[in-house]
Amino acid sequence: MRLRHLFAVVMLSGIYSLLSAGIFVQLDAVDVAFTEAAVGAGITTILMLGTLALTTDTERPPVKRQWLPLVVVLATGAALIYGTLDLPLLGDPNAPANLHVAPRYIEQSGQEVGVPNIVTSVLASYRGYDTLGEVTVIFTAGIGVMVLLGGTRRRKRKKNRP
Repeated sequence: MRLRHLFAVVMLSGIYSLLSAGIFVQLDAVDVAFTEAAVGAGITTILMLGTLALTTDTERPPVKRQWLPLVVVLATGAALIYGTLDLPLLGDPNAPANLHVAPRYIEQSGQEVGVPNIVTSVLASYRGYDTLGEVTVIFTAGIGVMVLLGGTRRRKRKKNRP
């Protein structure tokens, strides 16, 4: 939050994404870890470096301190932490996901979906809408970045014309 050198911010963001991917691997969410490493540390870092090449590498100092965004972030963080207080502990064998959801996927996904690979059946069928939403978000973000970067080049060309 205090860095003004944007290259350092981009690098720290990439490192944070790689660390997050490592945490996801430890939590046995390898598909999410792969997505975080590819999108968060890979594509996003490259796009931010490309943006830095088209803009300046330092942030302008703020005109004045604004406390409202800090209050909103702190209130949202407190609400999110409060919402997690009644969640089961990590690895709890009596958690509903371990008692009801996981056994059903393991035992019945082959008959219900017809795909022998459990991971593929979960991602393609049970979480199909979620996967479609993720792909839509990534596609929309990519198009937005292309429009933003392409719009900058067109403006420069128009300014150079007599």
